[in-house]
Amino acid sequence: MAMLTVRNLPDDVHRALRVRAAQHGHSTEAEVRAILSNAVKPETRLLMGDALAALGREIGVTDEDIDILTQARDKLPADPLRLE
Repeated sequence: MAMLTVRNLPDDVHRALRVRAAQHGHSTEAEVRAILSNAVKPETRLLMGDALAALGREIGVTDEDIDILTQARDKLPADPLRLE
């Protein structure tokens, strides 16, 4: 894991971090990790299925379109040519 040193942290900010950590039952270091993690990583991630469903609604894909795709997918592939 990487390490990070923060220089010239004002005393009042350090005190506020210690208080916040105590309120959450964390060490100051754990609280700083949580703050940094929340700042740079979204709380919820975009799920691919949700994104594709939203895109389908946006462009107007219907159940009929899905049925056509399903029927085409379910067909067996053609037998390969025999060159005998």
